[in-house]
Amino acid sequence: MKKVFTIILVLISALSNGQTLEEYFKIAAENNPGLLSQYKEFEAALQKVPQVSSLPDPNLSFGYFISPVETRVGPQKARFSLTQMFPWFGTLKAQGDAATLMAEAKYQSFLDARNKLFYEVSAAYFPLYELKEWVKIEENNIAILESYKTVSNTKFKNGLGTLVDVLRVDVFLKEAQTNLGILKRKEIPLLASFNKLLNRNEFENVSIPEAVTINVLPIDYVKDSLVINHPLLNSLELKVKAAEASERAALKQGLPKIGVGLDYVMVDKRTDMIVTDNGKDVLMPMLTLSLPIFRGKYKAAEKEAQLMQESYTLQKTEITNSLKSNYEMALFDIKQQIDMISLFDEQIIESEQALNLLFTAYGNSGKDFEEVLRMQQQLLKYDKLRISALAQYEIALAKLNYITAKK
Repeated sequence: MKKVFTIILVLISALSNGQTLEEYFKIAAENNPGLLSQYKEFEAALQKVPQVSSLPDPNLSFGYFISPVETRVGPQKARFSLTQMFPWFGTLKAQGDAATLMAEAKYQSFLDARNKLFYEVSAAYFPLYELKEWVKIEENNIAILESYKTVSNTKFKNGLGTLVDVLRVDVFLKEAQTNLGILKRKEIPLLASFNKLLNRNEFENVSIPEAVTINVLPIDYVKDSLVINHPLLNSLELKVKAAEASERAALKQGLPKIGVGLDYVMVDKRTDMIVTDNGKDVLMPMLTLSLPIFRGKYKAAEKEAQLMQESYTLQKTEITNSLKSNYEMALFDIKQQIDMISLFDEQIIESEQALNLLFTAYGNSGKDFEEVLRMQQQLLKYDKLRISALAQYEIALAKLNYITAKK
């Protein structure tokens, strides 16, 4: 197969297994506890927004004069005081912006977890496809070896073959039957690994495709979103902006807070004399101003926000570099498996031709049966390796889709 750098990708056949795998993606997205936990974290982060963007609760106080304070209009009996503090202008908005951006960052983390889950589902799905195909290949191998045993027995009885040929077939036949039993037992752990991602019974049946097909698409189709749309990078970018908003909030928190209040004093009437406004209650507006003179905590909060900006920026650079290197490795894996599939296709064709010639020669002469068996086992190996390459190819494609944030 001609290799061109600008084209090469393997896709799941839409008719054979695309919809089935999509259905498993949907089941996993709806039931996987780890992914649901990530979404709950996002929902919890949303609840932080009204907490930090709302005014503090007003203060209401009540005082009773055990010894009434005498005034010109009568003795004071009790006092009610109501005060509301207001942060400096823009403080609540900055705090709300920081919380909103952090919630958006949590959502991007959820999207990344979803994409990673889809990759894990694919990585657990295609080994089941590989196992199913290997079982079919081994069963076909057993059927062929049994037919060889019949032929070798017939030739031995007719004096055209040797007992060694019969024994050789028996050796390979027993090995094939043992391999088939091992393969069938392997299905249990593979099913358990797949079903646990969907959070369902570990032995529940999984629909496996009959075949997968290879399609070729431009590499830019997946590379264009490597740095632009990846949820991990978007999450860190939002965290940087949230830290910037936190820095603004910390700066404004270091400014005075303004309080507006109202005092109401209950006054009894004087009984010893008549005065103007006798027993009139007192209503007194109040204005409060906080004095943020202890600057250490405010400066520390600003510095914390600045350091977090630097941390998130460095994390973004590190993840960008990692995604780029992982992209190249995933692309290499895809190209490697394409080469291997092409090689195995050629070897299978040539091995089948050689096997047919050898078997025909054996049928005529009764000789070189060992070469017939050797070529049959060689063909068996190439069939299995081709299926393994297809499975690894699909897994590499799923990894590439995760790296480039494409499902």
